Amino acid sequence: MLSVKDLVVNYGAIQAIKKVNFEIHTGEIVTLIGANGAGKSTILHTISGIMRPVSGQVTYLDRQIQRVAAPKIVQAGISQVPEGRHIFPGLSVQENLQMGAFLRKDRRNIAQAYEDVYNYFPVLKQRRHQDAATLSGGEQQMLAMGRALMAKPKLMLLDEPSMGLAPIFINEIFDIIRAINAAGTTVLLIEQNANKALSIANRGYVLASGEIKLSGTGQELLANTAVQKAYLGG
Repeated sequence: MLSVKDLVVNYGAIQAIKKVNFEIHTGEIVTLIGANGAGKSTILHTISGIMRPVSGQVTYLDRQIQRVAAPKIVQAGISQVPEGRHIFPGLSVQENLQMGAFLRKDRRNIAQAYEDVYNYFPVLKQRRHQDAATLSGGEQQMLAMGRALMAKPKLMLLDEPSMGLAPIFINEIFDIIRAINAAGTTVLLIEQNANKALSIANRGYVLASGEIKLSGTGQELLANTAVQKAYLGG
């Protein structure tokens, strides 16, 4: 579904991403793990069209998209759930979800999209008329994920979905990621909670200082002593 080849991305004079290569197959959950500043979010921003690479290719469904504008990438079927949620606090829950469907052309199917989101996140249906600012952190994360689902993505990019959440919400969020994937959405997951991420991932990549250092199945990386020492407290 997605191939990243020899990707180089700069922040000013700093080379943040250094010839990174990885791929995602349709139906997978793939995770990128790494420390703060490793370049994980930069890769997501480049895939979603927010940043432009210096060189390299991002190929999605046999089409190069590294120079495509972000709205066109959303229309092509890639939605990003940003780090820190970035909901619209002054809008209601339902209005936030409506923003996620802004670029959709199939307006007649949007009512069903709301119901699909509310099936994943029943608490959002209960609070659909509340301002988003009144939600808890976990509920705001659910809203950010629901907003991305409203675009009917084929590929969902999740950036640190567990950040700042209580353990009960973390477990729920990861269960929902599994359910979204099982329903047919491919997932690229960026996550500092390496144990949780690798536990649900088909495959994973370890990013350090802008480079891929290790790759393997989720279970292989969980069992890797270097990964255990660096990311799992082993």
